[in-house]
Amino acid sequence: MAIKAEHEIHTRRRGLNLGVGLMLGGFVVLIMALTFVKITSPEFSVPASQAQGYGTQVEGN
Repeated sequence: MAIKAEHEIHTRRRGLNLGVGLMLGGFVVLIMALTFVKITSPEFSVPASQAQGYGTQVEGN
């Protein structure tokens, strides 16, 4: 069986898939950057309920 050339719809979908992939990748990078900034900020501390014996008790607001 001969190899067929790609149909025109696949060419159009490739562009859409590339756009969706780039947007998803950008979203992941944004979430990673926000998480990194939050964790490295000086006022960040793990709540005692999640510290599992590590850290200090933090009063709620």
